[in-house]
Parts: sequence; C-alpha cells; structure tokens
Amino acid sequence: MFKDLIKTGVPAQSGRPWPFSLVLAALVLAPIAGCVLWPARANAQAYSQMGYQQPERSLSVTGQGIQTIPTTLTEVRLGVLVEADTAEAAQQQAAEKSTAVVEWVRSQNVERLQTTGISLSPRYDYVDGRQISRGYQATNTISFRAPTESAGAIIDQAVKVGASQIEGVSFVATDAAIEAARQRALTSAVEDAQAQADTVLAALGLSRQAVLNVSIGSVSAPPPSPAPEAFAQQARLADAAPKTPIIGQEQTINAQVTLLIRY
Repeated sequence: MFKDLIKTGVPAQSGRPWPFSLVLAALVLAPIAGCVLWPARANAQAYSQMGYQQPERSLSVTGQGIQTIPTTLTEVRLGVLVEADTAEAAQQQAAEKSTAVVEWVRSQNVERLQTTGISLSPRYDYVDGRQISRGYQATNTISFRAPTESAGAIIDQAVKVGASQIEGVSFVATDAAIEAARQRALTSAVEDAQAQADTVLAALGLSRQAVLNVSIGSVSAPPPSPAPEAFAQQARLADAAPKTPIIGQEQTINAQVTLLIRY
C-alpha cells in the first residue's frame, strides 16, 4: 500500500488519487505518534516500580532554650598615660611604667594578658591663632582576665606600680560553665519545640508520631557585658580608694532547635 501511495498517490484497491501532501502526512505522523505514547507508558511503569507515595503529613516547629549563669571572671582594661617634652622621653617613661604594670599583673596568674594599644602623639595649644607645641603624650594599654573576687586587688596594685588609666571592666563565665549551659539550653530548646507541637496538634485533634528531621540553629553566648558607666567612673579613681569593689553579673546563653515532626 505504501509503495502504491509513493508511486501514484493512489491507495491500493482504490481508483481515486490522494493529494501528495496527505501522503507525506500519513507517513510522518505514524512513527511520531508511537514516540509520544512510549514515554507515557515508560513513566507509568517507572512510578509503579518506585512505589510512589504522597508526602507524609508533617509539622515544622522551632524551640528556644535560654540558660542564665553567673559570671566568675572579670576582664580588665587598663593602661599607662605619660606626658613629656620630647617624643623619646614620653615613650621611654611609658615603656618603663608599662613594664612594671605587666610584670605585676603577670605575677597574679591572670588569663589572656595582652597588649591592646600603643600610641604616641604630639600635644598642642592654640594662642592667638597660633599652634604652640606642648610636648608629647604616650599611652600603653593592656587587658587581662582574672577571677572576679581578686580583680579589684589586682587593679589597685597595678595603679600603685604605674597604671594611670582604667578603661573599664566586663564580666564573663568560664569556658566550661558556658559549654555546660549550652548543653542545657539545647535540651530546653528541644523540649520547647515538642511542647509547641503537642499544643498545636492537640488543638487539631492530632498527635505527634515521630521526628523526621532535626536542625540545630544558633547557640550564642554574648560577649562580656561592660560594667555600668557609674562603676567605670569609680574605677578611674581606684588610686584614691582603699579597695576597688567589683561585683560580677550574669551571662545568658541562647539555643535554637527546629524539629520536623510527623503527625
């Protein structure tokens, strides 16, 4: 039949010719129709083999955990300020006093002792619109951590051996205490997430079945809190007081956990 169509444009056992365009369409559409149907059959078979199912019903909920712990360490920032007629004299005097302060502080077995700043700058006065030199100013500053109960005594003695600036103090818990609080905060976050899920599902007449996924969010321990300005002002006058009292604060650790729960 196809040979007859190609040669004459007339189907077998028929005396009426077909237009040649219809002949080409008949030849082209037949194989194309087979290709279109095949993927549909293949996909249906693939889905059957995979055992395709609808997604499980699930609820995503995020819990928060908060732990507050007392601080036991005090971070102190103090320094030496010296004024002299020449840059060399100012720097030398600052170096001598700073060395005495550092030696004293180091002898107290403090933690994280480090230099936080060194500066040397000219000083000027202005008289009748003219700039007049008034010498040089040198500063050396350090920071360290010490047990809160001994920080006041360390500051007082540091002032006696040469420190002339107390820039402030802040408070922090030990690394071990922070880590323990972090673990407790995570536990609280999980319990909070489960409690929220139970409340929502109970209101809908449903119940919690299983945890499908767990995601741990941020666990933060904010940096040491600065002491109030009133205390910082008092600390600057430590050389005039018989003893500098220092009272620690509290530190808060936050944790976040997200649960994907099947119901």
